[in-house]
Amino acid sequence: MTPRAWLGFLQVLAERADAIALHWFGRGDLAVDAKADQTPVTAADLQIERELRSMARAAHRGLGLIGEEYGTSAASATRLIVDPIDGTANFARGIPIFATLLAIEDHGELVAGVVSAPALRARWEAARGAGATRNGRPIRVSAVDRIEQSQVFHGGLAGVERLCELPGMMALLKASKRQRGFGDFYQHVLVAEGAGEVAIDIGLKPWDIAALVVVVEEAGGRAGALDGSHGMHAGSLVSSNAVLHEQALRILTGEERREPGVASPPLP
Repeated sequence: MTPRAWLGFLQVLAERADAIALHWFGRGDLAVDAKADQTPVTAADLQIERELRSMARAAHRGLGLIGEEYGTSAASATRLIVDPIDGTANFARGIPIFATLLAIEDHGELVAGVVSAPALRARWEAARGAGATRNGRPIRVSAVDRIEQSQVFHGGLAGVERLCELPGMMALLKASKRQRGFGDFYQHVLVAEGAGEVAIDIGLKPWDIAALVVVVEEAGGRAGALDGSHGMHAGSLVSSNAVLHEQALRILTGEERREPGVASPPLP
């Protein structure tokens, strides 16, 4: 199948995922449990992944599957990657910034991706060679070419972001014009649609990364790991408008330091 055909398949899955998520969202009887790693999982996460797996098996018998809740099954050169709800903690607390992330990997290449956020009434989609869209309208990364004019997104400032994995986190934030901590999928799709220039995420799994890589890259940006590698298994994701990517990585990893005596630009 072509990337466009795979995207059509992902759209069908996303429709079902949206219906399940909205059925559960905001309900007082939503069951929320803690997994072994102490991250939350809800009845909605489990139902979405179960039903999407069943739909995928029925439509494409030989398709491999990788999902957050039920693991890997059916070894295949072509695989569906599913994060049933990215932003489960938000979802469980009634915060509308959550999404189902869906991607297709074909012979090692991520060829189609969908990020569907039904409570925001927004869906970002991309297929290799076909560009990226939000709600059917083409999107493109920004043309901002100076860190001091950039908007930088991050997941938080009190958790793993403060550890030695990101020695230049504060330096990048101070060098930028504006900073916001949206976290999860949302920061990366904002970069894809030109609302910011750099987004930073660490401690990730393949299902957190795959769909976002396709959307950002098809919007003209870059999406890769802190070490500069590419793909969904590196454990981190830095997305950008491409122009600022290398400089952002150098600052984040501590390779580029601000000149002594140079003040950070004032906030607007």
